[in-house]
Amino acid sequence: AQQDPQFTQYMFNLLAINPAYAGSAERVSLKALSRHQWVGFEGAPTTQTLTVHSPFLLESLGLGGTIMRDEHGPVRQYGFMVDVAYRMFLTHNSKLSFGIKGGMNLFQGKFADLHPLDANDVVFQQNIQQKLDPQFGFGVMWYSDRYYLGLSTPKLLRTDFFKDATTPDSLTSSLWQAGQRAHWFLTGGYVFDLGLFTKFKPTFMVKAVDGAPLSFDLTANFLLYEKLWLGAMYRHSDAVGLLAQYNVTNDLSVGYAYDYPISVLHDHSGGTHEFMLGFEFGNKLKGIRSPRYF
Repeated sequence: AQQDPQFTQYMFNLLAINPAYAGSAERVSLKALSRHQWVGFEGAPTTQTLTVHSPFLLESLGLGGTIMRDEHGPVRQYGFMVDVAYRMFLTHNSKLSFGIKGGMNLFQGKFADLHPLDANDVVFQQNIQQKLDPQFGFGVMWYSDRYYLGLSTPKLLRTDFFKDATTPDSLTSSLWQAGQRAHWFLTGGYVFDLGLFTKFKPTFMVKAVDGAPLSFDLTANFLLYEKLWLGAMYRHSDAVGLLAQYNVTNDLSVGYAYDYPISVLHDHSGGTHEFMLGFEFGNKLKGIRSPRYF
């Protein structure tokens, strides 16, 4: 099933899933996002991310960092990652960027607090106080001021969650095969002019992980007077939603998204709320004048 968090406003928070995005704002960019999924369920997923990135030393290099907190049920994870991107400047003002993401993942699980069907299940008789594992990911992105296309996996390394503490060789034998699996993300979008004061940006994200069905998000955003984004979203067999973002200034933006479940959860959940705050500062590189559409 889903292990990595998902975002409705992914098109404004691409560094969280693709390190090749680092440096694309051409100045220092900060994004904070808080997602509260399936409101009304005890133990429902909540996710907070903080990302920062900018060009670094050379115009072709981008450097960033990602801090993430993700909690669902008895599981809580913290991710601390550094993002580095190398950008190649192509024709028609486009760039081809290759990125790597590396850092640590802290896993905590209060499994002994659960009530399993099998009261003697060894897995659910033990808590995981702190399990620290190295993590690595990579991504590639082709983009300009009007479009982007990216493929990435933010957590490539497979890590086991449990070790069997009841056998003599507990340090080397896995109790079961559950663990972190690589999630793959294919993302893309394009900005069309609909008039002097309106732009249309359709985007998509395809998500794949071993053990779960392929999933995808489709989003349609409209930009009015270079100030207000309004959009709608469809997530396959899961949810529909609305999102909005307002550019308070050229440096400050605020965003909100609401997901309404269309699965069997719709009778039991109040939906999902997602809040985002963005801030950019510093001067863009010489000759860079394009506005930010993603």
